[in-house]
Amino acid sequence: MKQSRVCVLSSILIVLTLGLAPIAHAQTFSVLATFGETSVAPLNPGLPGAIAQGRDGNLYSTTSNGGTYGLGTVFKITAPGKLTVLYNFDGPHGEAPLGGLTLGTDGNFYGTTWYGGAYGSGTIFRITPGGKLTELYSFMEFSGDGGFQPYAPPIEGADGNFYGTAGYGGTNGAGTVYKLTPSGAFTALHCCPNSQAKHWPLPRFSWRVRG
Repeated sequence: MKQSRVCVLSSILIVLTLGLAPIAHAQTFSVLATFGETSVAPLNPGLPGAIAQGRDGNLYSTTSNGGTYGLGTVFKITAPGKLTVLYNFDGPHGEAPLGGLTLGTDGNFYGTTWYGGAYGSGTIFRITPGGKLTELYSFMEFSGDGGFQPYAPPIEGADGNFYGTAGYGGTNGAGTVYKLTPSGAFTALHCCPNSQAKHWPLPRFSWRVRG
């Protein structure tokens, strides 16, 4: 991968909490899947890559490497641990999905790629549980306020739009906050000042409901 990684995981550990036992009791860790077992297998699921549970109860996420083209995958894992590759990134449709997936209210999953797309600077995509991928937006390096190289997947807001961050670019070169409609209309909401962005704006958004 073109970008050095902080941590590479060789497997996903899913924490299964049995019942409502007190915190002091031991928890059971089960390895559901191991990556990189063949030359075209998914490789290097990211940290902190988001694992989304679909409406079918299966788990969905991404790997930044591996797959048919070596540029990353979207995968599904069933509760017994059967791993299925749903999509192999090829570059023009994205490359190196680092941050995992989020589940939309439409039952589809949303994510980003760090590289690739029409301009090579990352994408925002939607993928169905069956593996049909739609590229919603391609970032362009130094395109103005839009930013480029998104890390975390976008999160759906109460208004039905998706919100996220790009790691670089914008007016100050320190990243951006964006809004994306389900149809792919992109709006840069905020350009991070250098004084605020001591680190890239990488984390996912979360929504807080105020009573």
